[in-house]
Amino acid sequence: MSIRESIAKRAARAIEERVFPGCVIGIVRPSGEREIFPIGHLTYERQMPAVTTDAMYDLASITKSIPTASLALNAVNEGNLRLESPIRTYVPELRNDYGATIEDLLRYRVSGVQMSTLKRKKVDEIIAHIFETGFKGPPGETLYTNLPAYLLGVILERIHKMKIDDLATEYFFMPLGMSRTYFIEPFPKNAAAPTEVDDESEVRGAPHDESARALAKLSVAAGHAGLFSTAPDILNFLEALLASRFPHIADGAEQGLGWQVHQAYFMGSRSSPKTFGKTGFTGTSIVIDREREIAFVILSNRTYPKRPPNDDAINEFRRDIADIVFESLQ
Repeated sequence: MSIRESIAKRAARAIEERVFPGCVIGIVRPSGEREIFPIGHLTYERQMPAVTTDAMYDLASITKSIPTASLALNAVNEGNLRLESPIRTYVPELRNDYGATIEDLLRYRVSGVQMSTLKRKKVDEIIAHIFETGFKGPPGETLYTNLPAYLLGVILERIHKMKIDDLATEYFFMPLGMSRTYFIEPFPKNAAAPTEVDDESEVRGAPHDESARALAKLSVAAGHAGLFSTAPDILNFLEALLASRFPHIADGAEQGLGWQVHQAYFMGSRSSPKTFGKTGFTGTSIVIDREREIAFVILSNRTYPKRPPNDDAINEFRRDIADIVFESLQ
């Protein structure tokens, strides 16, 4: 069975089990050789459009790595940011910082307020609450929450004196030809797959993450969530990493700086030890294996129409797709 047939069969099963109504899976190699598989529909209603190769999805927490952590690693490489520098150097108004450093943010070793609880506050109230509350305690074990990436975004904006969406466009999206990748939507809402029916209204073209959505309403991009993109655009970024266009980003990612490393729950059982990637709550994931010279992206809206009670089904799908991709190399 070909890789196309294997992926189509597994995705069809996921749709039948209502893991998601549709998905796009893309695979790329350093040479630029790529395959993209759009499967299913944007919603479970069959009269809705079928998923296309360039269907736009909410990336959710992939935003933490593309572009936020990647911009941070770029700043470290340029000498504008130091891993060992205390956060207070850049955000002196942050209380209860416990001496945490930029590296602690990139490794998610600090946590604080659950940002989704701030969704009904105004933008200035959200920011004030975060700064006044700070962290729950000193740096400890890695825990993927929104606050570290949000603060990294703030720090990057202060260093460069530019908004994070403009930074991402200048450093990555424009040079890599990622013409359909956006924070704040200049695109029609119906161009994006819906992510949830919330309070009887459909969330579409606005971030699924509640705090990022609250910020986006006033055209404020956040470092932790809210990026929209397509499989072809994401493959452009992954190809650049495979082809060593940004070696400092890939090297940092393999060390776990802003990225997840060798996680079987979404990378499967056949990835190399330094394989890195990231998942998004909406049903997205990216995986990059430089040793095997392959990378892939999964875009879906598994939170539609309502978010599932757990991640079991989407993680099983992610593992199976990873195993199919890596098995194809043998």
